[in-house]
Amino acid sequence: MQKTILVVDDDPDIILMLTDRLEALGYTTLAADDGQLALELLEFEEPGLVLLDLQMPRMTGMEVLEQLARQEPAIPANRPPIIVMTAYGTIPSAVEAMKCGAADFLTKPLNMDHLTLRIQQVLEREGLKRHVTVLREEVDSRYGTIVADTPAMAALIGEIKQVADSDATVLLLGESGTGKELFARSIHQWSKRVDKPFVVINCVALTETLLENELFGHEKGAFTGATTQQKGKVEMADEGTLFLDEIGDMAPDLQAKLLRLLQDREFHRVGGTRVVRVNLRVLAATNRDLSRAVKKGVFREDLFHRLNVISFSIPPLRDRPDEIPHLADLFLRRYTKEMGKPGMRLTEAALRTMQAYPWPGNVRELENAVVRAVVLCTNREIGPEHLRLPRDNESQAQLYEDEPQVREASVLPYHQAMERYRHFLIEQALKRTHGNQTKAAETLGLQRSYLARVLKRKREAKRKGAK
Repeated sequence: MQKTILVVDDDPDIILMLTDRLEALGYTTLAADDGQLALELLEFEEPGLVLLDLQMPRMTGMEVLEQLARQEPAIPANRPPIIVMTAYGTIPSAVEAMKCGAADFLTKPLNMDHLTLRIQQVLEREGLKRHVTVLREEVDSRYGTIVADTPAMAALIGEIKQVADSDATVLLLGESGTGKELFARSIHQWSKRVDKPFVVINCVALTETLLENELFGHEKGAFTGATTQQKGKVEMADEGTLFLDEIGDMAPDLQAKLLRLLQDREFHRVGGTRVVRVNLRVLAATNRDLSRAVKKGVFREDLFHRLNVISFSIPPLRDRPDEIPHLADLFLRRYTKEMGKPGMRLTEAALRTMQAYPWPGNVRELENAVVRAVVLCTNREIGPEHLRLPRDNESQAQLYEDEPQVREASVLPYHQAMERYRHFLIEQALKRTHGNQTKAAETLGLQRSYLARVLKRKREAKRKGAK
């Protein structure tokens, strides 16, 4: 894309010289002979860069910079990078210009080759900044999907926000696919380190040797093929947040090195003797029972206590079925936009099927099901057949559609209907297993404790109704 450069100078000869040179290099140009005209042009034009003289009679370049600074944060994204030019190239004026937002500073008389190089460097730097901003927005939108439509989840998020701005280590517990990384990213976003790196490392994806190198990096000559020094993820996370996913699967020998990092915020690179110190916040997650792992001797007790400063348990999706329609709709809007298939909707039958399914893969499995449905559906109505969920559950939901209790539930308000439908599914499972709650829970893909809680609430509600 051809860049437009605005040249602002009260000397017409300099304007002519600069515009001729820039246009010869392939740029398009705009010109203003005073600061006020430059500001007016910036309201209607969108140059990629401004060359601004500091010494002008009607409005100085410094006053232009100050005026633009006062307009922020209303239009920071629309402000082009500015290179200031002056024959009075003192250090104080350079510092003042930089404080007001100038990207670079050049003195007159201008060396045209040097100016050309500086323009290229500033434009490349600006392009990289925009690229990083876009990537960050994409990541934030992709991971910004916490749904809290139940009191329990709302309370959990409230507690997490309370600790987000501290530097305390946080341990996130929960089954695979419940969104532990999403919560970790949210903690980082809500913290004072939000503008610093958020670095993720999966502790189960690599062998012990590779994981150590990935975490701590290595010195030149540390092993065959180590021809240069390489920094690890810990150093990359300096001043920011390090997220250790699946920490429960880390090898015991590496646990000791991680313990030192947590205790002293220092480590050695592989093959190195120099101590490297970092300032970072550590978040960790696991789907394992670390207390049990400590008792078995496969996880260090001292490391567990270092990690378990503050812990949160993320409930599985089957324990929060009321959130399924909202999550499904969020994923549906995202992927119909990505795939260019607007206007698609989930039918009531599809939603009933989704809420009857136990989602052993949790939110990740739900997201995959929505993607699959968007791909397979050839019209705008997504039905149960497009979800391609395991047959037992899908058939079960279809089988119950004509039952009197299900028809009755269909005319109730949403939450009452889902509670009625949930009880109906459990009753059917208990009938098939002759009242065996353990087997009934297994057939529904539920935890035995969850099934017992639902039945207990139902009995209590029935007793209150009898009174």
